[in-house]
Amino acid sequence: MDCRTAAKWIVSLSWMLALPAAASEDPVFQQVIERAKQLAAAPYTAPDAQLPEALRSLDYDGYRQIRFNPERAYWREESPFSLQLFHSGFLFQTPVALNLVENGEVVPLDFTTDDFRYDGDASDLLEHDLSGSGHAGFRLHYPLNNPDYADEFSVFLGASYFRLVGQHQAYGLSTRGLAIDTASSQGEEFPAFREFWLVTPDSDAESVTLMALMDSPSLSGAYRFTLTPGAHTEADIEAEIFAREDIEKVGIAPLTSMFTFGEASAQRPDDFRPQVHDSDGLLMHTGSGEWIWRPLSNPSEVRVSSFVDDAPQGFGLMQRERRFDRYLDLEANYHRRPSQWVEPLEAWGKGHVELVEIPTPDETHDNIVAYWVAEDALDAGDSRRLHYRTYTLNEQPDAHALGKVIRTRHGSAAVPGEADSPSAEQRQFVVDFSGGALETLAADAELSLDISVRDGEALLPQIKVLPHHGRRATFRLPPSPQPSDIRLRLMRDGEPVTETWNYVWYPNA
Repeated sequence: MDCRTAAKWIVSLSWMLALPAAASEDPVFQQVIERAKQLAAAPYTAPDAQLPEALRSLDYDGYRQIRFNPERAYWREESPFSLQLFHSGFLFQTPVALNLVENGEVVPLDFTTDDFRYDGDASDLLEHDLSGSGHAGFRLHYPLNNPDYADEFSVFLGASYFRLVGQHQAYGLSTRGLAIDTASSQGEEFPAFREFWLVTPDSDAESVTLMALMDSPSLSGAYRFTLTPGAHTEADIEAEIFAREDIEKVGIAPLTSMFTFGEASAQRPDDFRPQVHDSDGLLMHTGSGEWIWRPLSNPSEVRVSSFVDDAPQGFGLMQRERRFDRYLDLEANYHRRPSQWVEPLEAWGKGHVELVEIPTPDETHDNIVAYWVAEDALDAGDSRRLHYRTYTLNEQPDAHALGKVIRTRHGSAAVPGEADSPSAEQRQFVVDFSGGALETLAADAELSLDISVRDGEALLPQIKVLPHHGRRATFRLPPSPQPSDIRLRLMRDGEPVTETWNYVWYPNA
C-alpha cells in the first residue's frame, strides 16, 4: 500500500457558520460540498505540515510504540460504536483535522497526548511539546464477531485510503476515494482527505456516518460515508467532486490489492506457501448482464486492461480461494482476506473498468488496482456527483448464480516421453468451472464451449466432466509472438451456464 499521507487543511468553523441553512436533511454535508466547491475555484495550496522533529524522525518500530488507549475511545459509553485515533509521525507527516458532529453541532476533536500510550523509547516523546501534532487518521470499532468485544471494522489512514472488514475477515485490499491518472505517463496523483466530520451514533445505531473533505492539485471533493458493519460490511458513498484542472483519467471507486503469485504463476519465488495474494481475480457484472472473471497476475511489466461497458452493474476484486491449505500462512491469514464488490447506485453510463497490474518482488507492495473510468472527461470547472455502494464478502455477490471459475492452469502441450513432440510449442490451457447449474446437470448433459481468441484461434477445444459435478474446458494456443486475448464460457441451449473466463496470454513474459 502506498502510505502517502493524508494532509491537514485547517479550516475554522467560520466558513460553516457563514453559510445559509441547507435544505438537505444533512446540512453538514451540504456545507462540506460548498467548501469543496470553493477550494476548487481557487489555486491549489499544499497543506503546511509542521510536526515536531521528534515525530518527523520516527521510524517504524518507534511509531508502533505509540498506541491509542482503548479506555479513551470516543462514543464507547453511549453507542455500540467506538472511535480510536492514530498518532501523527513516521509516514504520516501531515495530520488531518477531525471533528465530531453532536446533535447537529460541529465540535473540533483536538489532539491530546492523554489519548495515547507511549511505550518504550516512545515515552521520550513526552519531553517535547506535541500539542499541535494532530491526528493521522482513525479507526472504527463495533461488536462484529462477539457481542462482548468491539472489533475494528474500518480504518481511514493515509491519502484517501480506507479499509473494511466483515465478520471473521482480516484486512487485505484497500479502497480509495479516487484514483487520478493511475499508470499514466505524467505520473499518478494521490488526492487526500484533509478533514473529517464524524457523526456521533445513537445508542441503538447499526450504522455510523462520516463526511470527508478531499483536496489535491487537480480537484476537490466532498464525501459522505454511511458504514454498516456485519457479515458483509458495507459503505454507502455519496460524493461531489469539482475539477480545478483538466484531468486525463479519474478512477471511480478504486480498489487496491496485492497479487504476488498464485496457481497459474509461471515464475514463483522459493517459498513454502503455494499462493500469496490478497485478491486472485477481477469480477465484473456488465450492463448487458454478463459476468466476467479475469484472473490476476504479477506481470514482468506494467499492464493496463480496459473492459468497455455501458451502465455496469458492478465490479470487484475477489479472493475466491478461501481454504487455509491453499496458502499455509498462519500469520498473514490470506484465506480470511475479504473480497470487495462495488455497485453503482446512480447509473455510470458509458466508460470502462480498468485493471492495472504492476510488477512486485514480494507481498509488501500493493500492485493491483481496479476502478471505473467514465467516457466523459472531467475538465476544469466541471463537477460530478457519485453515489455507489461497496461491501466486503467471502463468496461472489448474491446475484451471481452461474457456474464460476475455480481453477486456471496452463503449461506446455508437449506429449510426455515423446522426443521432438510436434505440440511442444503449443500452450495447453485448463479452466475448471463449478457451481450454479453445473451442480444439478447430469454428466451426459450436452454443453457447448463458446470460445474466442482475438486475432488468433483456439486448437482442440473440449469440455470434460470433473468429479463432483464440475466441468473442465481445455484448449491449446499455437505458437505466436503476440499476446492472445481469450474468452470462453459454457453454454446450454444457447444460454450461458457459467461466467465468462477472460485471460491474456503473453508468450514472451
